[in-house]
Amino acid sequence: MPELPEVEVTRQSFAQRIRGARVTGVRLGKPLRWPLGCEAQHIVGQPVGEVVRRGKYLWVALGNGGLLMHLGMSGSLAFSETPPPPGAHDHFDLVTTLGTLRLTDPRRFGAVVWSEALDRPPAATLLAALGLEPFDERFDGAWLHRQLRGRRVSIKQALLSGRIVVGAGNIYACEALFEAGIHPARAAGRISLPRCVRLADAVRGTLARALQLGGSTLRDFRDAHGMEGRFQQHAQVYGREGQPCLRCGAAVRRSVQGQRATYYCAHCQT
Repeated sequence: MPELPEVEVTRQSFAQRIRGARVTGVRLGKPLRWPLGCEAQHIVGQPVGEVVRRGKYLWVALGNGGLLMHLGMSGSLAFSETPPPPGAHDHFDLVTTLGTLRLTDPRRFGAVVWSEALDRPPAATLLAALGLEPFDERFDGAWLHRQLRGRRVSIKQALLSGRIVVGAGNIYACEALFEAGIHPARAAGRISLPRCVRLADAVRGTLARALQLGGSTLRDFRDAHGMEGRFQQHAQVYGREGQPCLRCGAAVRRSVQGQRATYYCAHCQT
């Protein structure tokens, strides 16, 4: 699933290229997770403004509202001046005077939804439960410690929920917890303030590195230029079951939490 780094890398790869264009057409393929919410003709003729990200959503501002996009489990966006004919998995085209923004999504869990504004339904409803952005200045150890207080769920599940901080998807949660020396199964409410400080720093640092490396490509992620991510090549624990820990040499372990694979070092993470 594309996580925050992959979505942000995608945004950066086309945001400036499409800004200032005018929509000349909209093509809808097979239905996605939610309906568009307006007639396609309502979008035609609108100028394209800024493209911003909130969590794993992208907002493409238009003259009379905007499109909230989500890549789902397997989606990707490509922007091209001369795109090829749409294939079986190409389910949305935003055709503009500067090129075509195309959503490809084999599993069709992605979405493109029209909204009058980010703070109006349906966009506001979809974004309401999201936690802080990891690079928000308010996200620090003290804030994290307050949010975790009393929570019995494991710390990894708390991170994955996205209700405290967005962007710490499965790969990045595993890596941040290793960096902070915290066992992924430890109860979230039992993590001390000093350890929360380390964890907040680790979350930010892990996601910053992922952005620098273009995100992670485990199966089919590409940015709007068609480029793969490289973070997975630098993972310290993720995908390394049975291999020696890069810190202590003990074997990296794998478990399953909430139907997601978890990788950790039982010696380094307590």
